[in-house]
Parts: sequence; C-alpha cells; structure tokens
Amino acid sequence: MSTTQMQASFDTVDVAVVGGGPAGLMAAQVLCEAGVAVHVFDSMPSVGRKFLLAGKGGLNLTHTDPPEVFAGRYGERRDAIAALLDGFDAARLCAWAADLGVNTFVGSSGRVFPTDMKSAPLLRSWLQRLRHPPSGTPVQFHMRHRWTGWDASGALTFDNPDGTLSVRARAVVLALGGASWSRLGSNGAWVELLAQRGVAVAPLLPANCGFDVEHGWSDYFRENYAGKPLKSVAIGFTSYHGRQFARKGEFVATATGVEGSLIYAASALLRDEVSHHGSARFTLDLLPDLDAARVLAEVSHPRGSRSLSGHLKSRLRLDGIKFALLHELLPKAVLAEPAALACAIKALPITLCATRPLDEAISTAGGVLFEVLSPELMLEQLPGVFCAGEMLDWEAPTGGYLLQAVLASGHRAGRGVVGHLRQG
Repeated sequence: MSTTQMQASFDTVDVAVVGGGPAGLMAAQVLCEAGVAVHVFDSMPSVGRKFLLAGKGGLNLTHTDPPEVFAGRYGERRDAIAALLDGFDAARLCAWAADLGVNTFVGSSGRVFPTDMKSAPLLRSWLQRLRHPPSGTPVQFHMRHRWTGWDASGALTFDNPDGTLSVRARAVVLALGGASWSRLGSNGAWVELLAQRGVAVAPLLPANCGFDVEHGWSDYFRENYAGKPLKSVAIGFTSYHGRQFARKGEFVATATGVEGSLIYAASALLRDEVSHHGSARFTLDLLPDLDAARVLAEVSHPRGSRSLSGHLKSRLRLDGIKFALLHELLPKAVLAEPAALACAIKALPITLCATRPLDEAISTAGGVLFEVLSPELMLEQLPGVFCAGEMLDWEAPTGGYLLQAVLASGHRAGRGVVGHLRQG
C-alpha cells in the first residue's frame, strides 16, 4: 500500500497503539475483544522482539508470591502497580496464556514459566488471536513505522519506508518501552516528544543492570575469570538511607565488573548509592552455608607444606573463581593472617564505581510519572492518550515481576480506552 493510500485509509481510526511489545499487544487484545478497531504501529520489522529475547532464558511470565509480597517487589511504586494487578494478576495471566493454548508450570523458586519454556509459540498464538479475534474485529499491524510525535493538527506522525504518515485517532495507547536494548526498538526517543507536550517524565535509568568494579579487574583475573559464575554465594549491603539487602544466589564476573541475578536483585539500591556517593560497596560471603566460627577453624588448621590455595580447597572446598577473587582483592598480609582471611571469606568487600550503560540493562527505571496519569493510565495533559508498559515510572527485579506489570498495565490501558470511547 502506498503512503498516499495509507494516509487516506488512516484519516481517522478508532485507536492507534504505538508499540508492538507485550503492553501494546495486551491493550490491543482488550480493545479488539470489545469490538474496537485497533491499528498497531511499531518501528521494527516484526512485533514482540524483546518478548522473544526474554524467552531465551525460559520466559519467566510471573511469580506465585502472595499479593502483599508481590506488590512489595515494586518498591516505591508498590501501590500504583498493586492497583494494576488488581485487574490482571498472576492467576489471570496464567489463565490468559492457557486460553492461548500455552500451559504453565511453577518452578522451584516460585517462578511461573510456559511448559515448553519458550516465547515463540505463545507469541504466535497471541498474534493469531489478534488477527482473528472472536469479535470479528481484527487488529491491523503496521511495521517499520517509527513514531515522530504529533503534527500541528494533533495527528500522530510516523516515518516509514515510503516517507511520512499522519494518523488521526480517537484514542492512542503509547507502549514504547524503556531505553534498554535499543536494537529491539526501545530507545527512549519518546521522552523528548512527551516532554515537549508538558508531560512529566522521570529520567530513564538502568535497572537489573551490571556494574563496573572500582579500578577494574587485573589483566590476569579478567582473562581467566570473566564470564565465570560465582555460585552459592551471598551478598549484603546497607544503603546510605539505611535500607538493607541480604540474599543468597549467584552472579557472574564480567570483563569490567559484575552482573547476574543476585546483582540484579540489588541493582536499584546499588545504582542509587553510586548516584549519590560515586560508589557502592557490598560484602560478599563466599561460603554462606558455613558459619564464621567453622570458617575460622578450617582456615586456622595447620596446612603444613600445602599452598594456601590447596589448603582452602581441601578444608573448605574453596577454589576456582572464589579463590581467585580473594587474591584479586586482598593484600598479601590479609591472605597470610588466618583470622583476617576468615573474615574476608565471610564478608569480602567489593566496591562498584558505575552502572553499565543503559542500553545493556535488562530493564529501565524512570518514565512517565503516575502522578500525571489517571487510574486508567490516561495522561492528564493529553486526553485520549494512554501510556502502558515499561515507559511508566516503575521498576522491579527479574523473576516474573517485570512481564506481569507490563501486561497488567497494557490490560488497564485497554480497558481505559474502551471506557473513554464509550464516554465520547
């Protein structure tokens, strides 16, 4: 279809959903099931690319935490997200997946996954439902359409392979993601477009991100241990405002620092500490299953002619990257003194100096403030324009909480648009 033909076709549409990620698709589903004609515009060649990427790790859909615990995962935005979860919680998400022919199971950690651990079958079934809904009002998809804002008449404007396009819509859902993984379409370019319209947006920051260590790793450590996991460890951290974090898990040493699930779980606190003080220091317990007295006793045991590495491996099964990290971070005097070394094994200080770049982060903090949105997620400054997904001002750890909130916000925005159209 030519640009001229498309402009004629889109002189006025019921709803334009800008963004083909899970929040936009959920809003589109709610709308098409209500018999509303929906047009989805996305800058990428195909929809759901970040959704597919998430599936490479097993597609963690949600979590079985009780509601109060679940809401607490969203920190300062717990009340705002809890209100969204009231309309689309974990049980409804699993029922939604089952309705698309995808059964789920609960893992040992309480995380919920599709039985095949893949995202592609779910996305295919979802798109099939959107293109052939029971209501008989299919969703229309328009790929390679990059949103560029509004024209002087208030119409949405897009750049596409044929040139430019203006679209008038009775209502709009913006579901443009954050600013991580820009190669998949989420580049944060919408921030300036909304700011020009007076919409309050909190700065976008990396969430669930890695960090650089102070002074960097030595060449030896980087060449031999970058990419190696530190398993069965625990970290402890107290922020400048007294918030504490303590958890057992695992993470990975990178060429410049650290990343992985245990680091991501603490990343919001660590990021804010770096922002306020220029650095953040956490302690690493290399042997969390052994108490300090046992570690001291084993380290103090006479080692005879054995090397320190052989001694720690024999007495504590501490070797590989764990032993290398001790050598990397401790002076020789501490390594030679059993009491000091035992303390370091149980509380090795690691200082972080910077987050990794935003585009490397799993998700994004910051975004459109809930304070400028109605409960239905409509912008106060722009009646008829709704926002959903990661472009809202919230963050959460990995574990199913991210996708759950994204889908719940898309569901709420879709319902909000239905109500708005009925009123208008």
